[in-house]
Amino acid sequence: MRLWLMALVLVASLGIASSAGAKTLRLAYDADPISLDPHQQLSGGTLQLSHMVFDPLVRWRKDLSLEPRLAERWEQIAPNVVRFYLRRGVTFHSGNPLEAKDVVWTFNRLKQSPDFKGLFEPFEAARAVDDHTVDLVTKGPYPLILNLATYVFPMDSVFYSGKDERGRDKSELVKHGASFASDNVSGTGPFTITEREQGIRLVFKRFDEYWDRDSPGNVSEIVMTPIKEGPTRVAALLSGDVDFIAPVPPADLQRLKASDEIVLITMRGSRVVTLQLNQDRVPQFRDKRVRQAIVHAINNEGIAAKIMRGFATPAGQLSPPGYPGHDDALSPRHDLRHARSLMKEAGYEQGFSVTMLAPNNRYVNDYKIAEAAAAMLAKINIKVDLKTLPKAQFWPQFDARAADIMMIGWYSDTEDSANFAEFLAMSPDKSSGYGQYNAGNYKNPTLDRLVLQSQTMTDKAARATLLQQVERILYEDAALVPLHWQHLAWAARKGVNIEPVINVMNMPFLGDLVVE
Repeated sequence: MRLWLMALVLVASLGIASSAGAKTLRLAYDADPISLDPHQQLSGGTLQLSHMVFDPLVRWRKDLSLEPRLAERWEQIAPNVVRFYLRRGVTFHSGNPLEAKDVVWTFNRLKQSPDFKGLFEPFEAARAVDDHTVDLVTKGPYPLILNLATYVFPMDSVFYSGKDERGRDKSELVKHGASFASDNVSGTGPFTITEREQGIRLVFKRFDEYWDRDSPGNVSEIVMTPIKEGPTRVAALLSGDVDFIAPVPPADLQRLKASDEIVLITMRGSRVVTLQLNQDRVPQFRDKRVRQAIVHAINNEGIAAKIMRGFATPAGQLSPPGYPGHDDALSPRHDLRHARSLMKEAGYEQGFSVTMLAPNNRYVNDYKIAEAAAAMLAKINIKVDLKTLPKAQFWPQFDARAADIMMIGWYSDTEDSANFAEFLAMSPDKSSGYGQYNAGNYKNPTLDRLVLQSQTMTDKAARATLLQQVERILYEDAALVPLHWQHLAWAARKGVNIEPVINVMNMPFLGDLVVE
């Protein structure tokens, strides 16, 4: 009852419109975006926001085919060149027209982003052919050019040029901190932002000049409220104070499924949740036997069954089933007796102490998973000092590698296995961007070479064999600790037709949402 009252007071205090306004969507996520800059962080929250206020060149459909967006068509004119033909008559929120120069400007900024540059390392350039035609050029044959075009959300180059009233360069990209782009936005997307109170309230208004006149969407306003606690989000939905929530806690799935007033949609997910072991901070983690002991001490199946209530698939590797690098033979390997034997063999039978950092509102049950992992490690005498933080505070600490063990989840938005290794396992390299989220500082030149080799392979079968070899290296080396692939769940009140706009990428296309 107390949680229900908390939700009611929270929503009422924010002045959220009643459900009588059919075109107002009251949305509750577990957190709001940390920035309005689409290049500040490569994260689900950033990409969700980008699909609301920007538009990509192309985007994934529910069946994972590609749909034209700002690029109405494209063609491969050379083994390393794809030409994109931009829609005419598209305007940014500022009123400036979309032109090829904006795509080139955006591409060059992506190449400078600490988070995104690794994605675009195989690319040589973006070149304007004329005002409405642009070429994306790779350094050599590259099988994922169109996959990467889903990350290109053209920014308004005129709007983001020059100095603001504080003398800051409007194009400046600040990883953690204030900038013009982190607080101001001009995209081509279905919504503009009219109000923002970080951590409290984010209000979107339909862009009157939005180019996609064929969109069925009829939502004129979205009020997003971050509600960190899962039970509180559920209570707000059941009480009618919000219309749409995500994620849905596994403990509440059956309760919502039983409600005649709620539509619950679930989907198998492919985001892998992992623990990374920082070899630069902890000498013991440089011993493969210790890393293997940790992998064997963690009960993936138990976490998936008890903490995730079966709403996750235990993982022994990064690539989920269906991805080219997935190897059915690489299964979870919980074996506490073997884990203790490995610790003894490595000379650490008496154990040692480490710190662990995890978010508490980024992944489903993230802090509970971290607590369970800490308890499991105690069984092999690894004493864990666990700290959890909201994601807005967690990410700067993650980037600073501020703990010995760090939790990180990863979804491959390229829908390809190489993306996992490029960001989570390749040797960290600030110049290329590879290993940007490798908080374990794991380094393996052979693995790096194989992943780079995969980028030039157009033979799908041969490429899959190579990517499976990458997964076997990570498995045998216990480079990091895969826990599970997190499943997805959304819930809405009846009349909010969420099914057509949600997808396995967990990027609801809210511009197309229909509210009855």
